[in-house]
Amino acid sequence: MATSGTTVFNLDLVELVEEAFERCGAELRTGYDLKTARRSLNLMFADWANRGLNMWTFEQGSITLVAGTATYNLPESTVDLLEHVIRTGAGSAATQADLTITRISVSTYATIPNKLQQARPIQIYIDRRTSIPQVTVWPIPDNTQTYTLVYWRLKRIDDAGTGVNTMDVPFRFIPCMVAGLAYHLAMKVPTGVERLPMLKQQYDEAWALASEEDREKAAVRFVPRQQFIG
Repeated sequence: MATSGTTVFNLDLVELVEEAFERCGAELRTGYDLKTARRSLNLMFADWANRGLNMWTFEQGSITLVAGTATYNLPESTVDLLEHVIRTGAGSAATQADLTITRISVSTYATIPNKLQQARPIQIYIDRRTSIPQVTVWPIPDNTQTYTLVYWRLKRIDDAGTGVNTMDVPFRFIPCMVAGLAYHLAMKVPTGVERLPMLKQQYDEAWALASEEDREKAAVRFVPRQQFIG
């Protein structure tokens, strides 16, 4: 038998909400039903940012550092930074080098005696504020060469939106997304109360399957750090 030959299945916002309501034993009938489902979906996406590293939200970025300037804004949608390096001699295979920069806590940054010292940055403090996240590097960049902070960030999942659009979620997470939305809606519609335990179990199982698959599969090797003793 012939197959469809396509691999483009997805659910737009309305289809997603319809499926979730049906699992609650209800139907999508009014504009408010769609509004409350969209609100629950956005809350669930915020919760997913707390559950772990959603690999499809990884994004590389860079900031050209300015001599004498310690603090820089990150994109507003940044959840956290995963990796970061200081790049020197950018653009040339003969000179470009990525150098390690260590993340430090606010407590460690606070104990630095001379925060105005200038040199190549070797440490970075990340301020995950509610408005625009910021990074502060130390030492402050000097003017001996151009430094670029290259980072890999975890960004927020796009909002559910208001039109007929698909979600910013890979197809592997569609079952989990539907199960999660059905569970959240069941807490709000009268017909869903009796199904809450079942829907919660389905959501937990779907999340476990999806999150276990959504992980780094490269080989990992741990090497003890050798330090000078003397």
